[in-house]
Amino acid sequence: MHNVILVHGAWHGSWCWSLVAEQLAGRGISSVAVDLDGHGLKSRSPASRWGRPFDPATFATERAGGPAITVTSAASTLAEQIKTIGGGAPCVVVAHSMAGIIVGAAAELAPELFARLVYVSAYAPVADQPGEAYFYAPEATGSMVPSLLAADPAAAGALRIDTGDETRHVAIRETFYGDVDPITAAAAISLLTPDASTGISGEAFTVTTGRYGAVPHTYVVCTRDNANPVALQRRFIAEIDAISTAPTAVVELDSSHSPMLSQPAALAAIIAEAR
Repeated sequence: MHNVILVHGAWHGSWCWSLVAEQLAGRGISSVAVDLDGHGLKSRSPASRWGRPFDPATFATERAGGPAITVTSAASTLAEQIKTIGGGAPCVVVAHSMAGIIVGAAAELAPELFARLVYVSAYAPVADQPGEAYFYAPEATGSMVPSLLAADPAAAGALRIDTGDETRHVAIRETFYGDVDPITAAAAISLLTPDASTGISGEAFTVTTGRYGAVPHTYVVCTRDNANPVALQRRFIAEIDAISTAPTAVVELDSSHSPMLSQPAALAAIIAEAR
């Protein structure tokens, strides 16, 4: 039986997987949720986030602090986490949203650590393009994510959102948590990290059929997703299949962008089946 490793998307942290981990435990499945570099317990907020009175102009221009984070560096960290958790044995790795970028690079780096890669409405830039190349692709039409950005990514060095402005909470909820109960959605918004490094979205990397492509893949399509439209999710599936030795197993879930919070039992069942 393979361990399951749960990897969050941009602005989130390991906390967002707690309900799914509970469901997996009820099925006798061991799982560990991890924090990616720059997120969760590894995050660093811009100083202007805490300024009182709050200055939105400074918040929009302050450069992200801390060490530079790239796909290469984050994938290397994640590979070490997977190796530690699994004791070197292959694990089922579940990637939500922007985590798909890092997990894909990690699968190319260390395919022997992957029993299966499960994408959940995730970015999967496996065609030698950076993640940001898909932000304004035709298939991304309708995504609400660009409207959330509170800073110029080039100036800030980050995809920055402002969770301190309560007037923005409706848009954040509609983007990520459309079918999540209001109390859970409000709690999730309060836990979001403001910055997601442009080093993740801006770095292109190459995957190969013999390494990444040899890892079995499942893709969970979230059909009511306002962050990653269905057309974009299906484009990623097509590009995964073009580089893989076997077709991606596709499962549809009638959910928003965050089924780990709205439908944890259903998502846990999909993960259990993927094992």
